Amino acid sequence: MTVKLLTSRAFASMTLVCGVLFAPGVFAAKDVTFAVAVALETLDPYNTNSTLNQAAGKAYYESLYEFDKDLKMQPKLATEYSVSADGLVYTLKLRPGVKFHDGTDFNAEAVKVTFDRVSNPDNKLARYTQFNRVAKTEVIDPLTVRITLKEPFSAFINALAHPSAMIISPAALAKYGKEIGLNPVGTGPFKFVEWKPSEYLKVAKFDGYWNKGFPKVDTLTFRTVPDNNTRAAVMQTGEAQFAFPIPYEQISILEKSPKLDVIDDSKSIMARYISMNTLVKPFSDVRVREAINYAINKQALAKVAFSGFATPLDGVVPQGVDFAYKMQPWPYDPKKAKELLAQAGYPNGFETTLWSAYNDGTSVKVVQFLQQQLTQVGIKTSIEILESGQRVQRVNQVQKPEDAQVRMYYAGWSSSTGEADWALRPLLSTPAYPPVMNNTAYYSNPKVDADIMRALTTSDREEKTTLYKNAQETIWKDAPWAFLVTANNVYVRTKTLSGVYVQPDTSLWFGDIDLK
Repeated sequence: MTVKLLTSRAFASMTLVCGVLFAPGVFAAKDVTFAVAVALETLDPYNTNSTLNQAAGKAYYESLYEFDKDLKMQPKLATEYSVSADGLVYTLKLRPGVKFHDGTDFNAEAVKVTFDRVSNPDNKLARYTQFNRVAKTEVIDPLTVRITLKEPFSAFINALAHPSAMIISPAALAKYGKEIGLNPVGTGPFKFVEWKPSEYLKVAKFDGYWNKGFPKVDTLTFRTVPDNNTRAAVMQTGEAQFAFPIPYEQISILEKSPKLDVIDDSKSIMARYISMNTLVKPFSDVRVREAINYAINKQALAKVAFSGFATPLDGVVPQGVDFAYKMQPWPYDPKKAKELLAQAGYPNGFETTLWSAYNDGTSVKVVQFLQQQLTQVGIKTSIEILESGQRVQRVNQVQKPEDAQVRMYYAGWSSSTGEADWALRPLLSTPAYPPVMNNTAYYSNPKVDADIMRALTTSDREEKTTLYKNAQETIWKDAPWAFLVTANNVYVRTKTLSGVYVQPDTSLWFGDIDLK
């Protein structure tokens, strides 16, 4: 075969004929779409408890430390840290040469402005509890920041690696104020393009990104697809390149596609549970709460709603989280449940409401199954599936416990710091009642509070292990939740997509995302 080189005149002629196809420097754009189950609430990482919101934030924001795909902590905008002997003062060295999307410098002042904002209770940010131990943040020099705590906080660096702990451009905060949740400006690999709530969020490659060669794709879109079947369909048609979660009942179908990879990761630390409002009857009676735990067949729930890709919870904190304590799952015993209800004064059961924090297809299946199970012991539930806005207004933003209308509430939580503190304190300590955090059971036990607080102030691992064990045993016995399952992280991506993973806490890691 003879190969001839085109002369410059011939090449120019062909370029004119074929137009942009042969224009030098023009390549097909690498556009990636993630199909996700729930809508984003806000783009302010400090004012949401949604794992997906914080996962999306990793596109345009970055933190001082981060968790990799295996939930191992890595430096990001900080390069190293030291801590004083009393555990109160953290000194961090920052990465040089980093720019925000608005062209301003990332430096110690940016860290100070960010943490001053979230640690100020007057700002009433959702993540205040995570940073309420920060007494002051000081600029030592442009690339050195000192953070002084009010009391020792042994999980502090873990808290800095949490996907909410992002550094925001001070110039953007000054410009947008409370509207920063609509106008994110960070140092991340992508910059904000457009957000249509309940529909999609689009970001585009930031050419000034400090980590040269990244990102490897041009745009990233988070598309809200609540319906399970539709989420599977957009993967099969190629409208999306990644989907999580996927409908468990369609896994076998998706696995047959030569264009798709289905990944089943059983390392999930996402606890699924029903919280019960312990401040109101009948849930103020521990026997009723015990009865509900006995009334639910967790193995059947795993099979029916999750197609077997789930296991019953064997503790308050799932295995895989540091300091998790393993216990025997609550057994299925409807006879025992009826006996306890009768002892509590409800021989014929009672009527109540069951809200779901999510509106995706699997969650609908879960609450329908729970409704059926509870009916068998005489508990009649009225189901309501909450949209994200309803969840925020009716659950997260309730100002007084006595005003809370929540009764039974299906939800999930993962400790995104990888440590038991964040699996317990935001959900089961007295100071964590909404709107501060997510103690939707309004559970209060002074012994549990004391164990959790003491565990935060000690660096002695043996002592922390004992304290967390005691707290978890007490909570398990008090049963403020119906402890359900931990579902596997099952997701699907096209064979052309790489560098994208679901982390054990169900957040997303796409630090090396690429599309062939």
